[in-house]
Amino acid sequence: MNFFRLDTHVHTRESSICGRTKGKIVADLYKKAGYDGIVITDHYCKAYFQKYAKNTSWEDKIEHFLQGYYHVLEEGSKIGLTVMLGIEIKFTESPREFLIYGIDETFLKTYPELYNFGIVNFKQLTEEVATSYEILIFQAHPFRPGVTPVSPKLIDGIEVYNGNPRHNSHNDQALAFAKNHNLLKISGSDFHRINDLGRGGIILPQEINSSQELVSFFKEKKEEIKLITTLYTPFSILRFFTILFNQIRNLIRIKKPTSSTKCDPSD
Repeated sequence: MNFFRLDTHVHTRESSICGRTKGKIVADLYKKAGYDGIVITDHYCKAYFQKYAKNTSWEDKIEHFLQGYYHVLEEGSKIGLTVMLGIEIKFTESPREFLIYGIDETFLKTYPELYNFGIVNFKQLTEEVATSYEILIFQAHPFRPGVTPVSPKLIDGIEVYNGNPRHNSHNDQALAFAKNHNLLKISGSDFHRINDLGRGGIILPQEINSSQELVSFFKEKKEEIKLITTLYTPFSILRFFTILFNQIRNLIRIKKPTSSTKCDPSD
């Protein structure tokens, strides 16, 4: 059986304030790490648009925001890596973040300033556009310090495994919450920099080519989806060295100053 390895939570330097790795490099890294595809989920938050896309039309703002995705997509098409579009949205009402799948560039241009909606209004919007867009909402890392789970009625699923090495996401609590409320489950690396490479994702029994196909697979064949955790990540020499780097980094406890302008200051 052929398996399709997909990382569902990846950021780029071009489009996430806290990103450290350019899109072209992101694509190359994931191809070398043994993945078949990635979903670019750059931070969609008010801070980004205020800092990097001021005094332009909303369409131009979104084009600026999509530069990271475009660069990964361009390189991915050359090297045989499937690249899909998603977002990680942070509403102004709380520190919670949500991974959104099933959208496209047109959706982002049609509905401006989604960060002002709040989760209740955004959930309502996804229901209103259901004939055109099948959208899934997963709460990202809902048990990190300072974050709590939203009402299960407002989401489709939970990121039950977040592989970011600089956070304690309490993945065990996230998994228990998803099981207790019969929510869809997803895993992602939460990639921002090279040492985050290939620390999560999902394995599908067949190839998919778009975020919309990913949504359909979750709705129709969720039982066939296997979560990638540190026990199941594809092996590569490159990933071996990123693991070694993380261990050394944790031992010497490197601490860097943060900026309040970041969507996620600790990334």
